[in-house]
Amino acid sequence: MIRDIVLIDEEKCDGCGLCVPACAEGAIQIVDGKAKLAADNLCDGLGACLGHCPQDAIKVVKREADEFDEVAVEQHLKETAPEKLEEFHAEHGHAPTGGGCPSAQVQNFAKQAAPVGGGCPSARMMNFDSKPQTDADDQAGQRPSELRQWPVQLHLVPPTAPFFQNADVVLAADCAAFAYGDFHKDIIKDKALAIACPKLDDTTPYIDKLTAMITQSNIKSLTVVLMEVPCCGGLLAMAKQAIANSGKDIPLETIVVGIQGDIK
Repeated sequence: MIRDIVLIDEEKCDGCGLCVPACAEGAIQIVDGKAKLAADNLCDGLGACLGHCPQDAIKVVKREADEFDEVAVEQHLKETAPEKLEEFHAEHGHAPTGGGCPSAQVQNFAKQAAPVGGGCPSARMMNFDSKPQTDADDQAGQRPSELRQWPVQLHLVPPTAPFFQNADVVLAADCAAFAYGDFHKDIIKDKALAIACPKLDDTTPYIDKLTAMITQSNIKSLTVVLMEVPCCGGLLAMAKQAIANSGKDIPLETIVVGIQGDIK
């Protein structure tokens, strides 16, 4: 079958191994000093490893490949990396062996479809259809959410997630949605979202991940929403560096939110 699958450029790969722990399925191994796919049926093709390669040696391509096989992955992990079984179960919506919340299940959902898999949906990947705005939205009562996907944290979203494909993307500081009351209506409507904190997060993989979003998912534009506090400036710097690294000229908009909720 023709499907998305990881392709590793061995000429670029320096064998650093950073991609290995990033793959919940254990599909990538270091062999003779180079990263290699252990087998096609172990790779889900979602590219969670892309943002972890400092050499930009990994991309997702469409080619003839065996179908992704969760049973084969589970057997492979039992034999080679049993400590990764819980991460794999969480990412693919199975009940974690140690209990708790599935953390990064990758799925697309039709409008209003119920999530698949047990447990808490705190980081299960979803793609929501945009909800039409009605005249009632400005009346008393609950305003409909404009969020189109899950998860939203930049550490958790694969750069080739389907909701990023040819999308207008908002990269927002964690605090922005709490400070600006109309964040959903004015900023993320009809856009994909990634959130990050340049002060508190480990931002090491962020520039590479943003670069991959631009080059692999062909995002159309990037809007950076940051707070007026100085530490937020790092978010804009990362976005600018990622655009420069990508070699693409995509529109970049900056929105600065004041700590009292006003737009500066």
